Amino acid sequence: MNNPTICAIATAPGGAIGIIRISGSEALTIADRIFRPVGSNVPLADRKPYTLAFGNIVNAENEVVDEVLVSIFHAPHSYTGENSVEISCHGSAYILQQVMFLLTQNGCIPAGPGEFTQRAFLNGKMDLSQAEAVADLISATNKATHDMALSQLKGHFSNELSDLRAHLLKLTSLLELELDFSDHEELEFANRSELYTLACDIHQRLASLVRSFEVGNALKNGIPVAIVGKTNVGKSTLLNHLLHEEKAIVSDVHGTTRDFIEDTTIINGIQFRFVDTAGIRSTDDVVENIGIERTYQKLQEAKIVLWLIDQQPTEAEMEDIKERVADKKLIIVRNKIDKSTAHSTFNIQHSTFTTVDISAKYGTNIPVLEQLIVEAADIPQLSESDIVITSARHYSALLLADESLQRVIDSMNLGLSGDLLAENLRIVIDHLAEITGEERITPQETLQNIFTHFCIGK
Repeated sequence: MNNPTICAIATAPGGAIGIIRISGSEALTIADRIFRPVGSNVPLADRKPYTLAFGNIVNAENEVVDEVLVSIFHAPHSYTGENSVEISCHGSAYILQQVMFLLTQNGCIPAGPGEFTQRAFLNGKMDLSQAEAVADLISATNKATHDMALSQLKGHFSNELSDLRAHLLKLTSLLELELDFSDHEELEFANRSELYTLACDIHQRLASLVRSFEVGNALKNGIPVAIVGKTNVGKSTLLNHLLHEEKAIVSDVHGTTRDFIEDTTIINGIQFRFVDTAGIRSTDDVVENIGIERTYQKLQEAKIVLWLIDQQPTEAEMEDIKERVADKKLIIVRNKIDKSTAHSTFNIQHSTFTTVDISAKYGTNIPVLEQLIVEAADIPQLSESDIVITSARHYSALLLADESLQRVIDSMNLGLSGDLLAENLRIVIDHLAEITGEERITPQETLQNIFTHFCIGK
């Protein structure tokens, strides 16, 4: 590829060390123009790859800008697959900008957002799903999201898709081979029983990947937890304890929270997205009523609901909350145990609901509540080899692929012709190719597969 050589500052401002990355066919040559090694005059292009060179960056007047270490990578054995250089400077914003200025003066152009990873993809160093994992790894906020992104970056998801694609391509090749011999109706290269079994197996694997999106999306964006209850029961105080900061205004005035307040925190390595909602009560205040409507909306979006109470709920209130959280995990949080012993007389009729007594004001039993929240999240223990879908784009493509494969299975059950089966199998392969960025299946690839695996005319 005839791309210009690019450069960019690769580290966040304010650190002790700043790194500038250069990539392109002229990376080593351009770096040599501004780098003066100490103790050796060997050009960077003639040095061994994966080595460091110590020296100075100098300007056009031969003045030293900074003492640096230069890392050397030769194509194709670099992140981008191109000749690459990394210059480690002191983290001064002035120094970094001066080095960038010198590089652009000598032939580099500033890189666009994500251009280094884009080049890695275009040069075959990673597929599209792995490229997306780079951004996920950078933005990971907890162990779970880190492990999922690292697994995808290492190619576990790509390998699974590659295996599925190979099986599907074999099926398609067999079916298309039958079409080439359509004048011999008695010929059947694709055993329908084996074909059906394999299609059902792949369907199960695709369905499993689709189902994993619920867990992956929750871990990546935070498991939604709604804090609901009447006005002045301590919802905002509880939110502040869970977030470990004064996020919400706390007041004895009823209806202080008129809109939802949302923020995330990490508990036991899992990210939760807590929402403090407007207190539920009958009121003529138009603005407060809008907030209450939003409370019900957030309650529907939540996976876990904390129902905060400070007195015995009525049967009508119990039935109402039970109906609203039928498909969610409900934790009944009995607050203000510092004020009264009346909690001992509470009679919660529905044993399927978890209950806990706390004092939001003094933080009593907050760790117990946090543990209950983690248990309610019901997140499986993930290993590095587990494949969990976190991208909505991947989820959509897998869903479409699975639907097409289901049509293949249905077509076989109805005894439909091989050309319809082959067409739907091609659609499945195309949807999987969208995830990794591979080219769609071509007739040449099908032919190659046929002649690789089958001996015709022997």
